[in-house]
Amino acid sequence: MIDHQQLLKLAGSYGTPLFVYDGDLVVERYRDLFKFITWPRLSIHYALKANYNPALLRLLRDAGCGIDAVSPGEVELALRLGFPRERIIYTANNMTDAEFERVFATGVVMNIGSLSRLAKAAEQHPGMPICLRFNPDVCDGDNEKTMTGGDLTKFGILLDDADRAAELARRGGLRVIGLHEHTGSGLQHTESVFRSMRNLMAIATPERFPDLEFMDFGGGFKVPYRPDEKRVDYMEMGREIGTLFAEFCQSRGRELEMRFEPGKYLVAEAGWLLTEVNTIKHNRSRVIAGCDSGFPQLIRPVLYGAYHQIFNLSNPDGPLRCYDVCGNICETGDRFAEQRELPEIREYDILAIANAGAYCHSMGGVYNLRTMPGEVVVADGRVISCIRRESDTGLIDRIVSRERML
Repeated sequence: MIDHQQLLKLAGSYGTPLFVYDGDLVVERYRDLFKFITWPRLSIHYALKANYNPALLRLLRDAGCGIDAVSPGEVELALRLGFPRERIIYTANNMTDAEFERVFATGVVMNIGSLSRLAKAAEQHPGMPICLRFNPDVCDGDNEKTMTGGDLTKFGILLDDADRAAELARRGGLRVIGLHEHTGSGLQHTESVFRSMRNLMAIATPERFPDLEFMDFGGGFKVPYRPDEKRVDYMEMGREIGTLFAEFCQSRGRELEMRFEPGKYLVAEAGWLLTEVNTIKHNRSRVIAGCDSGFPQLIRPVLYGAYHQIFNLSNPDGPLRCYDVCGNICETGDRFAEQRELPEIREYDILAIANAGAYCHSMGGVYNLRTMPGEVVVADGRVISCIRRESDTGLIDRIVSRERML
């Protein structure tokens, strides 16, 4: 594990803002899942959208992990980094015809989540192997914007339409080799996992889908973000998952592959965003600590109201004070924390924002034309990869070079 002194040294060596990732912890979290879920044919497909840092992807590749990709770009990155196409599944929603054909040409199995796209696949590519994504009719997650099951979501074919989906596939000669569901991100209740599994398995009859090779139960495994938040007992959850799936496979008379697609669980706790304080401002009832990073570089607090722990690396033993930790973006909502009690913050102190490994850099942007932070990956006690922060000039050059005057 990277300690706070190491983080402080990295900030000094590489500057701020800076993302730091613990590659060893990412691999450890991947291997943990095989301890929790002891099914003999378990496959883990990392949700690449959580963090696409190439060094982390190579570590997962070498550990045997697969990829859950949600865009043609993610498929291309995974292939370019050496992931075999057999270990990649493409799960886009509202995909265009051009995207469909582009991914089809790679030979990667596609996970289809609408009847209209299924009908087009049957017409254009009869005989192709596919996975079908169903809405599990279970709604759970740490925010309403990340819940992917239930009536209000755009994801998946309704369970009620299982017969229609099976008939479309049959008429087009499509081989349905997998069924998929995903309930949400940061699942709050382990029972939601079991219910969604049962719902998907209930429609997976040999009569409907005789060619099944795997069942994919998505991701959404929760990690603690708050200091008082308890860890989920994944050993207990894994035992129940194994029991449910064993009963299902026994009813089919055949042992199928079981898949999960964690993103946050593998990388969230392995990441830190380091930022330097440049302004202390006393606004009557508030003390504002202004930083050299902002919400486009870690958007979860402003987008989801998410909580991230913050540590004062430079003054960890200082007296506790209450702060609004704000960024450098022209928006009032540009806060990493509001009324947060922290050791006294001084100008030029380095703050570390925890759990920044998932959906932080990957959701980042260059609003206000501020470039994204650099990234450092540490493994085996040393820096194994560094992506330097792009210069302002480099960013402007890219913008101007793409323009075509008419």
